[in-house]
Amino acid sequence: MTSTPFSSGTPRSVQLSFSDQPAWIVKDEVSGGWVLQIGGVEQSHVDLEDPTHLVHEYLRRMANVLDEAWPRRRPLRIAHLGGGALTLARYLQATRPGSSQVVVEIERELPTLVTSALPMPEGTELEVVIGDAREELAAMEGRRFDAIVLDVFSGEESPAHLATRDFYLEALDHLETDGLLLVNVGDDAGQRFLAAQVRELEDAAAEAGLSGVWTLTLASLLSSPADGNMVLVVGGALTSPEVGEWRDAWEKAGPHPGAVLDPTETAEAFGR
Repeated sequence: MTSTPFSSGTPRSVQLSFSDQPAWIVKDEVSGGWVLQIGGVEQSHVDLEDPTHLVHEYLRRMANVLDEAWPRRRPLRIAHLGGGALTLARYLQATRPGSSQVVVEIERELPTLVTSALPMPEGTELEVVIGDAREELAAMEGRRFDAIVLDVFSGEESPAHLATRDFYLEALDHLETDGLLLVNVGDDAGQRFLAAQVRELEDAAAEAGLSGVWTLTLASLLSSPADGNMVLVVGGALTSPEVGEWRDAWEKAGPHPGAVLDPTETAEAFGR
């Protein structure tokens, strides 16, 4: 579907009430498409012409995980905790039409800005919930998802009440038995916050009777720590006898040079 953003009267920016930061939709002159900036920092990238074009490497790795864990084109029930420009929601609609998606976003003004300036693909089934991720997920008592994507962490400035074993357990309780929880963790070169999240997620997985934490990242971040993102994955789907084949596919899909660590390798890499 071809969409033209910024029709007459469409806002390009808004002041966010929760963070008190300005949010802008601007043209990406390098990669093409459009960029959501919050507080002057690029937060999301959207390609309206090709929603499967994912510029941010961590998002590409998340998409790779979802691509392999279920048969291609099968619709999923998925919750996005943290909305951004709804890039992954657009990807799911393009690759798995008919997916039922819900996004929980704490910035009340953001979803309206994004969907007005950058229309969602035709037929997208997307429920938008405004509020705190933990509170709103708890309010969905009895609701189950194939996958939950948590994309709110940015090092030590991350919401402390979400960066805990207890919250991870709450999220895992909303998954189907063959579901997946995908967590994007951005951190600085010290990786202290990242290591702490690995431990919290490992503890939650153990209590839930799951096999442990898988890690997907840029290979250089494991040998020469720097600012960057890692994707942590847990869930019942990872007990599949096909997980070895999935791993090969994740490694092959990139972005390169990438690394995929199983639970044992993750524990060793982060000193557990």
